[in-house]
Amino acid sequence: ADVKGQGAIKHFWITDSAKAGRLLILKIYFDGQSKPAVCAPLSDFFANSDYRTYRQISSLPICFNPKRGMNCYFEMPYFKGFRFEIENIGTQQCQIYYQIDCEEKKISPDSLYFHAQFRRINPLPYKEVYTILDNIKGNGQYVGTFLHWGVKSNRWWGEGEIKFYIDGDIDFPSICGTGTEDYFFGAYNFDVEGKYTEFSTPYSGLSKTTYNDNLYNCQKYFDMYRWHITDPIYFKEDIKVTIQALGWRSEGRYHPLQDDISSVAYWYSDNLEDNYPDLPSADELEII
Repeated sequence: ADVKGQGAIKHFWITDSAKAGRLLILKIYFDGQSKPAVCAPLSDFFANSDYRTYRQISSLPICFNPKRGMNCYFEMPYFKGFRFEIENIGTQQCQIYYQIDCEEKKISPDSLYFHAQFRRINPLPYKEVYTILDNIKGNGQYVGTFLHWGVKSNRWWGEGEIKFYIDGDIDFPSICGTGTEDYFFGAYNFDVEGKYTEFSTPYSGLSKTTYNDNLYNCQKYFDMYRWHITDPIYFKEDIKVTIQALGWRSEGRYHPLQDDISSVAYWYSDNLEDNYPDLPSADELEII
């Protein structure tokens, strides 16, 4: 789509014919900007890192419906227009079906632009934290996190704290979580009767791909989402978001993990000039 005028995107639906997943890159540009405000693999934007296997997501702003019906309800204001692009970085041709619903109207001068940014590190260097978002300037609101976590060791992997550094925070964050599953509104390892338990609710959810049903054995892959809609995180100058990767060693000691972690951060701000990290190549995006 390439639309001129003023208004707001209210919803869009999209599906593809090839199960291309991370090899289709979603880009959304606002008001004639040369850099996209939204830049993420199509599957990850819809909180599903690898949709060759169907998983239902039933949240307020993002729905992933049978069989691969992807829906977004984040409102996206624009003053001069917008442009949608899908870039295929794979070798297989595919068909795209879509519908973009927008309302033509005069919007408030203080309306904010929607943004989404993808990152991946595989493996995370030893004792480093994973950065979800950094170098973001302006006045805005952080509205959501999608996190894909590929576990490469045994035992519990989600002891790390999420931290929000807001408006000049350096050494100490304004918001600090207690553990990975707690941030995504689960508790106690997502463990019900010795098994990780999937869920999808309006504001948070967990899905998993696993090659071993033993609760704490390695080679498990998790998708988690959390939306900050009724519990907003505002910033006036800048924001940085990180999460620790911590498990357990013997004798109750922390184990710094070197896992495969990727994310999409979602936020609104008045700034369209932020620089995003380069997207990984097709080989670097693939989940094996």
